[in-house]
Amino acid sequence: MFRILREKPDDGAEVEFLFDLAFAPGRTALSSYRLRDGVPPVAELSLIARDDYDVLAGAIRYWPVRVGAARTPALLLGPVAVHPTRQGEGLGALLIAESLERALELGWTRVILVGDEPYYRRFGFSRQAALSLDYPPPTNPDRLLARALEAGALDGVEGMVRRWE
Repeated sequence: MFRILREKPDDGAEVEFLFDLAFAPGRTALSSYRLRDGVPPVAELSLIARDDYDVLAGAIRYWPVRVGAARTPALLLGPVAVHPTRQGEGLGALLIAESLERALELGWTRVILVGDEPYYRRFGFSRQAALSLDYPPPTNPDRLLARALEAGALDGVEGMVRRWE
């Protein structure tokens, strides 16, 4: 059994340790981190999962970004991580599904991520939805995915994904 909670400031070091464990400390060299640098995550969508012993089992964060010359607002999903001892229990899927519901309730209408389409397809993400988007290098364009949380939210959205400023 897991409890899904909003991440609190006191959880930060523990969450960062989990992300390092899941992705290795070199993760901060990825282009996604340049989009996050100096920009706080969306607090309402920064979620953690704790088990019955209050152990951190998973975490997810979202960051605001802008797309193209129109500076269209969007969410950048990630990172999302599950402790290696808790993988395969559906916790990552639970965090993603819950956070996407909350994002829509908060008025966000589009989400972008860099990841594996076969995994994220079940949450409505696709490469097709991101074809008009560009992402800072070095990023494999085949891994750039998007999802409209409302019908038509990605129509006409095009260009480079940029930092929220």
